[in-house]
Amino acid sequence: MESQNNTQVSQFLLLGFSQVPALQPLLYGLFLSMYLLTMLGNLLIVLATVSDARLHTPMYFFLSNLSFVDVCFTSTTVPKMLLNIQTHSRAISYVGCITQMFFFLLFAGLDNFLLAVMAYDRFVAICHPLHYTVIMRPRLCGLLVLGSWITSVLNSLLQNFVLLHLSFCTEVQVPHFFCEPNQVVHLACSDTFLINMVMDFAAGLLGGGSLAGILYSYSKIVSSIRDMSSARGKYKAFSTCASHLSVVSLFYCTILGVYLSSTVAQDSRSTATASVMYSVVTPMLNPFIYSLRNKDLKKALKTLLERETKRVAFL
Repeated sequence: MESQNNTQVSQFLLLGFSQVPALQPLLYGLFLSMYLLTMLGNLLIVLATVSDARLHTPMYFFLSNLSFVDVCFTSTTVPKMLLNIQTHSRAISYVGCITQMFFFLLFAGLDNFLLAVMAYDRFVAICHPLHYTVIMRPRLCGLLVLGSWITSVLNSLLQNFVLLHLSFCTEVQVPHFFCEPNQVVHLACSDTFLINMVMDFAAGLLGGGSLAGILYSYSKIVSSIRDMSSARGKYKAFSTCASHLSVVSLFYCTILGVYLSSTVAQDSRSTATASVMYSVVTPMLNPFIYSLRNKDLKKALKTLLERETKRVAFL
């Protein structure tokens, strides 16, 4: 790497989706609505799983963790974008950009790992139902979540450590609504070979490994479902996986679509628009996907809302 001082740039400019003034109120209202829906839906799932004893199972434990991570994931990017629209400013400080990239990588990695852990949980529940309670003990569930956090933090720290050594010689305009790591790396004026190698290795090992684990789990699940003689048993087994499979498909298909399209067509603005799918839309839809197909969760949410309504009425 070149020995240039990376403090030459004190701030970056986030170009967002459009610089047309007339579109800013529309973008502000749209993203504020999506952010509030994401916060409300995911926090309701967390509260429902914590307050209802019927949901104190491994599946809902992982789901509540996923919902919490989705709240943090969206909060990493959207509030800053809303603030910039409201203040008619596109600036983000160098420290703010580095911090945003750290948390973006952290929570994106956690989403990735938790989806893999949830696939393993469904694999054990369907392929080894008699041993489910023995295998999926609270201690193992806690270790799986803790391991996901530790791995994600270490990965984010490693990538940010290398990012800190990049130099930016002029005013940097990021064609995105947040400091997306790939976009920032492409704007550096120093050698980016090491950070590109680290990012590609992390994506292949952690992202590819998790996806491979999910595909393996579901291959075994499909095989077990096909061997079931009862049609009712097949439907029940499939219904327990349908919500998770929908979320997995939405998350990975949008990420793969964004990064594959960015390598074919170097249109940064289109990439920014497509990134909304996995960074904003997917966390917003997750609560609806899980709650609409899950009777226990719908009952818990109904009980929670009724209890809170009565408490407010007595105040």
